[in-house]
Amino acid sequence: MDAEAGAAAAQQLPWRQHYRNLLLLAYQSFGVVYGDLSTSPLYVYKSTFSGRLRQYQDEQTVYGVLSLIFWTFTLVPLLKYVIIVLSADDNGEGGPFALYSLLCRHAKLSLIPNQQAADEELSTYYRDGFAAQHESSPWLRRFLEKHKIVKTGLLVVVLCAASMVIGDGVLTPAISVLSSMSGLQVRATGLQERSVVLLSCIVLVGLFSLQHRGTQKVAFMFAPIVIIWLFCIGGIGLYNIVHWNPNIYQAISPYYIVKFFRTTGTDGWIALGGILLSMTGSEAMFADLGHFTSASVRLAFITIIYPCLILQYMGQAAFLSKNMFHTRTSFYDSIPGPVFWPVFVVATLAAVVGSQAVISATFSIVKQCHALGCFPRVKIVHTSRWIHGQIYIPEINWILMVLCVAVTVAFGDTTLIGNAYG
Repeated sequence: MDAEAGAAAAQQLPWRQHYRNLLLLAYQSFGVVYGDLSTSPLYVYKSTFSGRLRQYQDEQTVYGVLSLIFWTFTLVPLLKYVIIVLSADDNGEGGPFALYSLLCRHAKLSLIPNQQAADEELSTYYRDGFAAQHESSPWLRRFLEKHKIVKTGLLVVVLCAASMVIGDGVLTPAISVLSSMSGLQVRATGLQERSVVLLSCIVLVGLFSLQHRGTQKVAFMFAPIVIIWLFCIGGIGLYNIVHWNPNIYQAISPYYIVKFFRTTGTDGWIALGGILLSMTGSEAMFADLGHFTSASVRLAFITIIYPCLILQYMGQAAFLSKNMFHTRTSFYDSIPGPVFWPVFVVATLAAVVGSQAVISATFSIVKQCHALGCFPRVKIVHTSRWIHGQIYIPEINWILMVLCVAVTVAFGDTTLIGNAYG
């Protein structure tokens, strides 16, 4: 019996190890992948109601905005990325260049001269069932291979996508940190904008100074902060729903989207730039895939990220539906007084962590660009012995820091940065 029990335990050990590694990577992903996405509630409503939408300060407008946020957050991060895009990795790597490399490996689409013929023979790049899918559309492959203009257009699209991710790496740290620090002005009313900008710059410099420690160490430091932050905003959102407007769940209906655009017209379409901020950092789920696994990223999103953020957006909308004149500082104003300062501290730390997602994504994108010959040679430091995709690029790190500080000083306001992002 003991021998049989030992054999059974030996067989179960790999599965236990697998699930332990899965949970560990899911835990680490909070500190790297989801920091940006989880801090969006700091500035989404403020940016959305910053323009002409201020003229429509009524409950139905808030319902329409919440409905737009809910369906945007459901269709893009959940449906597009978690369910579909995360399955399209290139041997564990994500991002636009990973998709391009995958296409070029199975069709003659590459215009970049460093493609090696041996790549086509690497069995590790093939998945079960891919051959059948590949043979099912030979006409599409022939069409793409025949027209050079299509190849050029595809490469241009990939380069633009990579540039946008890198641009996100500049704007996101600035807007996240500046949004969190602006919470000081809710209680310290005499604090000037210049002081907030200065504090934000100091925090940004500290963040980029930690990058050389590597993704794993940074993730272990940052993951608890994001998890605490998510439970905080989820709890506050639930409190606001119960306290201010228990019927806010009705805004999930797409009917309020139609009504929103009928009422606001062009002003509503312009406000979509603020709505899009609710999914900032979604691209990091795919771009940071080399640092983790698709299963771990999915697990973290479905179990904690999605429900906590939906509760927060609904709670903030419930507060705004009864306090429409608090749109500029809706997040901090909706926090119950006794817990304001603890939440502010966590928000500041979470904003710092939020920048980590796009910083790591930028490192991955630059590495892929360099591998395909589309980027100058840079020093790439591998920070993990077990996960090949965890890297640090010193030159890119310091360039990003300078650009983030410059954006923070130049704009000095989250609404302006949000407009640039949207």
